[in-house]
Amino acid sequence: MADPQGIHVFPLRVYYEDTDAGGIVYYANYLRFAERARTEMLRDMGVNQSQLMAENGIAFAVRHCTVDYMKPGRLDDRLEVHTRIVEVGGGSLTAEQSVRRDGTDLVNMNLRLVCMNPDGRPTRLPAVVRTGFLECLNTNQRIE
Repeated sequence: MADPQGIHVFPLRVYYEDTDAGGIVYYANYLRFAERARTEMLRDMGVNQSQLMAENGIAFAVRHCTVDYMKPGRLDDRLEVHTRIVEVGGGSLTAEQSVRRDGTDLVNMNLRLVCMNPDGRPTRLPAVVRTGFLECLNTNQRIE
């Protein structure tokens, strides 16, 4: 769900399978959490990725990602992934994602995503998808 500033908020719970032997979220799982949040953001925009792939032959790929791990998530934590679109191009977009617990940032990510065809080549964003991202871009504020 998007908040009034256009930031999509995806709630999740940390399960045993998400953690290491000490009950701390395994670092790579934050990327999985972020992927789920982006998928749900698209769903909330009315875009189904499997339908987009089947009908248009289009998928999204992460081109670049930087991650800053600041605090650990733990078993049974309730977390939120906040996603903010910061730039929309013809065939790509830039997003900021923050994984939070009780309003405190645990992990911050900056991502560049590209739209790709079945051959793995860059392609343009479909108009409906681009419009949805532009609406998010025009209403959002920086993640704090």
